[in-house]
Amino acid sequence: MSESAPVKVQRMYCVECATEATMRLTSKRPVPGVRPVVASGITRTWTAVVVAASLLGVFELDRHTGSAPVQHLYYLPIILASLRIGRVAGIIAAGGSIALYHFANLAIVTNGYREADVIQVVLFVTVAIVTTRLADDARRLHALAMTDDLTGLHNLRSFESRLNAIVHEARRSQMPIAMLVLDVDRLKAINDTYGHLAGAEAVRLVGHTLAATLPSDAVACRYGGDEFAIAIQSCGAMRAEAIAEDLREAVHILSPTLAGTAMPPGTLSISVGIANRAAQPELSLATRAATDTDVGERLFRAADRALYAAKHQGRNRVSAG
Repeated sequence: MSESAPVKVQRMYCVECATEATMRLTSKRPVPGVRPVVASGITRTWTAVVVAASLLGVFELDRHTGSAPVQHLYYLPIILASLRIGRVAGIIAAGGSIALYHFANLAIVTNGYREADVIQVVLFVTVAIVTTRLADDARRLHALAMTDDLTGLHNLRSFESRLNAIVHEARRSQMPIAMLVLDVDRLKAINDTYGHLAGAEAVRLVGHTLAATLPSDAVACRYGGDEFAIAIQSCGAMRAEAIAEDLREAVHILSPTLAGTAMPPGTLSISVGIANRAAQPELSLATRAATDTDVGERLFRAADRALYAAKHQGRNRVSAG
């Protein structure tokens, strides 16, 4: 890793890989550490309860008043269901609104539809469809804003907030953190021999391999041309070394096709540096005064030094700092 890596010293502690979930934009595969922007199971359940209660409340008002302004309140639970749960819930809420609207206005059944009734029913469905489309677009934009275009891992900005949260929780609960910093060995030789497209494909393949190999509690990002960083919460030294070895082996056994050229296993390799923050009380005043950002940066620097050691030992190696 060169000293001219395009990351400011104060921002070098980037890293993240997804999760539980976020979906990788290209392959739809979950990326460790990348969480999709959707409501949790508990939140979805409570949202459904609120939606159902709201529909019944509006129905009672509609049944007693028959007022158009009151009937417009059906839009609120439809919008809530579409935004917080998803397309199917929005359509179900729209269908429920249509049914309750008919029950509250039984004259529709006996006297037939007026123009206002038709417009109201159409609007229920339209609101559900439009709101769901807007919510989907917002989720995609959020994923794009937090994702590295080439690899599908997290970018530096999204990693920074996630890492700060991990460090903060680790300091509060006195749990260990592991930081892995790695890069692709001899990428310049690939660029010089096969072209920069091959080099970019090599970096992309390594990023995808990290996403497929890392555990779900890992947070990883690409922070430079071929440089990656990974933070793992509640991870001691032995587990961190085992994960690093798994990553190194997973990359080394690949048989990549780069710029249309099939290549044998062993063409790609990575060197990995590891640093750990042990689970022990922080006794010194200086340590307690350090910010979460300071702790994360120190951890990154230690892993970066270990990466240099792995390079000096011959590459395709794991070194613990």
